[in-house]
Amino acid sequence: PTQVVDHYENPRNVGSLDKTSKNVGTGLVGAPACGDVMKLQIQVDEKGKIVDARFKTFGCGSAIASSSLATEWVKGKTVEEALTIKNTDIAKELCLPPVKLHCSMLAEDAIKAALADYKLKQEPKTGEAKKK
Repeated sequence: PTQVVDHYENPRNVGSLDKTSKNVGTGLVGAPACGDVMKLQIQVDEKGKIVDARFKTFGCGSAIASSSLATEWVKGKTVEEALTIKNTDIAKELCLPPVKLHCSMLAEDAIKAALADYKLKQEPKTGEAKKK
């Protein structure tokens, strides 16, 4: 599984985007079972295309590799296209062993959470802005 090692040793897109920005969606997910925590952020342009993605993952190599690959895959996709990314695809691409499948599930959840956060920000604000 050289892909895992490569993404672990040279993770892509590590870092943060401005989470207060209207066109940035942030997904923060955790797996209590293994203590992995994954933050994945997407930046979407006015055409609905994901132009940038960043992640910070606290966890094992497979979790880091999964989130690294996830950020690579969502870039250049539309919000709708990004929703179709499945943990099974991530696991297959990285050749994850069954015991590490939760890492790819976490990555899928993080993508979906980031997309949901982005969509929420696009809705017209009514009344008092809710603070998270």
